[in-house]
Amino acid sequence: MRALLLAILPAVAGAALMGPTAIAAPAKKPVDYATQVAGTWQGDVTSDARGSSRTGVTVTITRIGSNKVEIACDYARIPKVQLGLARYADSLQAVSGPVVFLIQLDKDPNRLDLTIDDAALTVRR
Repeated sequence: MRALLLAILPAVAGAALMGPTAIAAPAKKPVDYATQVAGTWQGDVTSDARGSSRTGVTVTITRIGSNKVEIACDYARIPKVQLGLARYADSLQAVSGPVVFLIQLDKDPNRLDLTIDDAALTVRR
């Protein structure tokens, strides 16, 4: 028995000195904002430099790549556009270009404000 203890003791003492074994946390997947916003949105054209306002428009957002979307509207006056998305503070916005895309995540994540071709739209999921 003593021989067994003498054989095991160094291994146990060494493990105790080394501390618990570190376990690596699983890698987090990057967030794809295009997946979060994809779907059908309903709302209104609130102002339009080339026409009048309009109620009851449907905006369809389709994911076309990582953080990239295509936006289409059933109102023919609004052209189909493609844009990249990024998170800035508590909002999702278009990365660049003439299109305004704004979701204020801290205020109302189900409201999207768009400006496309001088027409301002406010839509909701």
